[in-house]
Amino acid sequence: MSRIETTFKQLKAQGRKALIPFITSGDPEPSITVPLMHAMVASGADILELGVPFSDPMADGPTIQRSSERALKFGTGLKDVLDFVVEFRKTNMTTPVVLMGYANPIERMGQAEFAKQAALAGVDGVLTVDYPPEESAEFVTLLHQYGLDPIFLLSPTTPEARFELVAKMARGFLYYVSLKGVTGSANLDLDAVGKKIPEIQAASGLPVGVGFGIRDAATAKAIAAFADAVVIGSRIIQEIEASPKEKLLENVSTLLRDIRTAMDEK
Repeated sequence: MSRIETTFKQLKAQGRKALIPFITSGDPEPSITVPLMHAMVASGADILELGVPFSDPMADGPTIQRSSERALKFGTGLKDVLDFVVEFRKTNMTTPVVLMGYANPIERMGQAEFAKQAALAGVDGVLTVDYPPEESAEFVTLLHQYGLDPIFLLSPTTPEARFELVAKMARGFLYYVSLKGVTGSANLDLDAVGKKIPEIQAASGLPVGVGFGIRDAATAKAIAAFADAVVIGSRIIQEIEASPKEKLLENVSTLLRDIRTAMDEK
């Protein structure tokens, strides 16, 4: 059983939902990434989503684009991200880590080499935004070979045929994009998301995490009422941007604790 599957089963037994914070690796500087990973776990995170900095992040809004730009100024690349996971695993062998990014860095390393190195580093899942499921069979096979969970995005506009394919290929959990737009967009329609998630859960048999547009504890609590996981990215990046270096860990931890508390309220 993978770390991701184990985490969701444990949370379900506790009657709780997963909190999945996203940060961009190397933002605002490489030395903060591993301490921030540990601080987020201590503040209630169940699964960590690490963004691989990329110069053309098409699914990401301005906030996460800025985080990639800051990380890239330090030359943070895929190899560095894997090194962060290796460092994290020296003291945490239980919290799942999912890498989220784009195809170019993986293609540059080579799919097989990436899968091998990610598994050796201690990565648990991989979400590659621009690997469409119709063209990902070989990559998914490699991930399975190394015990990694392939995670795919679904959205309100995903055609039925693509959903059925994704449900067959995915492991770990499915990531439902809660709105039509890029990360950090507004106008989240909770009623529409609330109707869609049970359909996906029933058809796929996998936990479903909801992300894009979740900006506060109240919204996270509302999403947690029907989803298996809440993914929060842009709001955390904004906290990182607004915080002086000496207060960054404390401020992000406070934000996550507030969200965790709201999600756990009955």
